[in-house]
Amino acid sequence: RSPVRVLQPQSPRERPQPPPPAVERSAAGPGLWYEKAAPGDRRLGKVVTIAKSKKFRDNHGKVLLEGHRLIKDALEAGAVPQTLFFSTVGHLKVLPEAEIKQATLVKVKFEDIKNWSDLVTPQGLLGIFSKPNPAKMSYPAAQLTSSLPLLLICDNIRDPGNLGTILRSAAGAGCEKVLLTKGCVDPWEPKVLRAGMGAHFRLPIIANLDWESVPHNLPAGVQVCVADNNDPDAPAEAASVLRGADGAGCAPDSLKAPVKSSPKAAPEHKDGKGAAGIPELAAQYYYEDWAQTPVAVVIGGETHGLSPDALQLAASTGGKRLVIPVVPGVDSLNSAIAAGIVLFEGKRQLLCRHQQEDDRKVPVPG
Repeated sequence: RSPVRVLQPQSPRERPQPPPPAVERSAAGPGLWYEKAAPGDRRLGKVVTIAKSKKFRDNHGKVLLEGHRLIKDALEAGAVPQTLFFSTVGHLKVLPEAEIKQATLVKVKFEDIKNWSDLVTPQGLLGIFSKPNPAKMSYPAAQLTSSLPLLLICDNIRDPGNLGTILRSAAGAGCEKVLLTKGCVDPWEPKVLRAGMGAHFRLPIIANLDWESVPHNLPAGVQVCVADNNDPDAPAEAASVLRGADGAGCAPDSLKAPVKSSPKAAPEHKDGKGAAGIPELAAQYYYEDWAQTPVAVVIGGETHGLSPDALQLAASTGGKRLVIPVVPGVDSLNSAIAAGIVLFEGKRQLLCRHQQEDDRKVPVPG
């Protein structure tokens, strides 16, 4: 008799594997190809993970962008797309073709995108990008030419909507750079991106900084001021003063309403520090002269306000406390509103200063 051959069970590696599903590829234009997502495509599930998990974004260096404008702004600024999901080919035609050729293009059902999106009216376009490096971005020429020696430091801003609005105001005011300290919400969170309206791709945003490294990201000779809209020592009659404007936004002396009294800093100790070693800063109204060249403004968080580190940094640079007066009994302003008020006043003052310098350079005839 021939010996009986015993067949050993095959290991998973030896078992025959089913062939991968064929990828259906179609042309969206000359040299532009896309594929249609098969049922159960795992890449689609990653979209939700990237959107909701800061840890995943940090570990894998990826961010999720949604909508035509945001994705177009990112591409034009040099952000690197990895995968674009779209519901109709028409979505691709509004994007710069040369930039999206390097990405994997995947056509999916609009209903699927609607299920992933938390927008009220999804546009049918999502993109996974490499997390942008501010040092390698190409910001719009109009933004660069309008940039001022004005910087913004966000101190523990935790509300996504507030941070996005603050970034939008910083871009609109022509800020040179925005620094986010540890404790701020992740600027690449979807809610921040939506509120920012493309600001992420108009100016450098340096995130997750500890206070020891903040000075290394500031220009030499900078003066750091802190915004404060809750001044208990300001007299009731010291309210906001509307001023006329001309030219570059400078109010002529004849139009400036006098301030009855200015807020006073808290009494200083011999060492220049108050309780718990926190330095005392000279206080003034935000519309009084403070914007030197260069200057940085710190905006405090919604709950705890300015941190001792922010006050220490301001004191070390000879900075001031900028008071936004509000009507007595009114709660302090939202941090995004306070940022907009102070930043655009800083812009007005810097433009006024530049105009005055230019006027002095013009030779007087005679």
